[in-house]
Amino acid sequence: MTKKKKKRIVTQSNNRCKGCRFCEISCPAEAISVSSEVNAKGYNYMEIDHKKCTTCGVCYTVCPDYVFEIIEVA
Repeated sequence: MTKKKKKRIVTQSNNRCKGCRFCEISCPAEAISVSSEVNAKGYNYMEIDHKKCTTCGVCYTVCPDYVFEIIEVA
């Protein structure tokens, strides 16, 4: 019996982001950058490049506004 490893991805709630850039500065994969779009609060929120993202969780850990969430997908 083999267990299939579940894939993890990082999701984000753009409306919580205030653009502090802690995640961008801390990301070891350089997978986070500032969006040119503005959220409901008037901040340019952060974007994740899922091709670069390693799902390490650093963004989740450093974000003071709980913007990021790591979820498992089938």
